[in-house]
Amino acid sequence: MKLLKNGKNISKPEITNISEHGFWIFLKEKEYFVSFNEYPWFKDANVSSIIDVEIIHNHHLYWPKLDVDLSTEILDNPEKYPLTYK
Repeated sequence: MKLLKNGKNISKPEITNISEHGFWIFLKEKEYFVSFNEYPWFKDANVSSIIDVEIIHNHHLYWPKLDVDLSTEILDNPEKYPLTYK
């Protein structure tokens, strides 16, 4: 049987661990570490706000309770996206 169109992506991001330094997020067979030093928006967030994450367009992560969004490109190459104004 051949499907006419691809099914909906049901792969959801998963927060696998939270420490005092940051948290790990697993997405599409890859795990990313999100450091509180590099991404300060998460530092004072409660656990329920951090684990409430959505994937948009297969490469864009969104935390609705924090109004924070990051692409996987940013997590893969943080040196290309400095958080300070120069």
